Amino acid sequence: MRRIIYIDNFLAHRGSSPTTGYTLVPLLQKEGFEVIPASNKHNQLLRLLHMLFTIVKHRKNTIVLIATYSTSAFYFAYSCGRLCRLLNIPYVPLLHGGNLPERITSSPRLAEHYFSNSKMNVAVSGYLQKMLLARNWKCVVIPNAIAISQYPFKLRTAIEPKLLWVRSFHKVYNPQMAIQVLSALRKIYSNATLTMVGPDKDDSLNDCRKLVANLGLQDYVVFTGRLSKKEWVQLAKTHDIFINTTNADNLPVSVIEAMALGMIVISTNVGGMPYLVRDDVNGLLVDVNDIADMANKVIHVCGDTSPAEKLSTNAFTTSKQFDCAVVMQQWCNLLSGL
Repeated sequence: MRRIIYIDNFLAHRGSSPTTGYTLVPLLQKEGFEVIPASNKHNQLLRLLHMLFTIVKHRKNTIVLIATYSTSAFYFAYSCGRLCRLLNIPYVPLLHGGNLPERITSSPRLAEHYFSNSKMNVAVSGYLQKMLLARNWKCVVIPNAIAISQYPFKLRTAIEPKLLWVRSFHKVYNPQMAIQVLSALRKIYSNATLTMVGPDKDDSLNDCRKLVANLGLQDYVVFTGRLSKKEWVQLAKTHDIFINTTNADNLPVSVIEAMALGMIVISTNVGGMPYLVRDDVNGLLVDVNDIADMANKVIHVCGDTSPAEKLSTNAFTTSKQFDCAVVMQQWCNLLSGL
């Protein structure tokens, strides 16, 4: 089989959240592919140089998969793609990040050059696929993968207002909304609590701590910092409701994991979220920053006529399509075709 160079940020050892590459690289290796990942260099310039050097060094009989984000990392992806073109190496952008449409709008010439000259583009949801197809750029959907067996399903029936939030603390993920939702719930439920899991990215964690203090919620909000997947999955056993408060999103793995665990997912209706969560079917959707509606949705699932059992069951059923065995078959089909 062909050799694969996998371009992504492998910086979990530096405290960053693990990227999709941490999951996909070992799965591809398990399927028999030779996979060369790059890069784990902390310094941005060194990381870019290492990515480019890896492509040059292993260019023979190789296909390059490039994790493509909407932030400044987009320029890393573009540079790698351009080098692949110069060396006549096929490359495949892997689209991540709910803000990619904005990036394409702000950098139209770079985006056209990068996406239109790739061997194929891979989106994790129909949201980003629709965007590329509208510009006549080829694109297929292969979702993020999880190992379903690692997520013990628990059917939620009698729901308590114990909220779990799992994400990096960054303004785009709007973590303060979660605290404001709890504040609204505390007026009704004396047992309402919030646990927030994740590392800090832009000092949003400090802002959240200040908000908790200002609202007098110190006894009801727990900040765990970054946890391993095993640790937060264990934590989920004592929580019923998973809230996703982001202002922009694609197909977050944490939401898929919560669905596999049978949690009641309540999310903002942004980006790729409606491609994953169908309102009142396998989860609940609210508008961006609509604190009152998210609080009301929590009250709804905690009520006497709660739809919790239906939502929990359907969420688990949905999560099965993201199991590694299903997703890797899609990857093998694509790579063998390329």
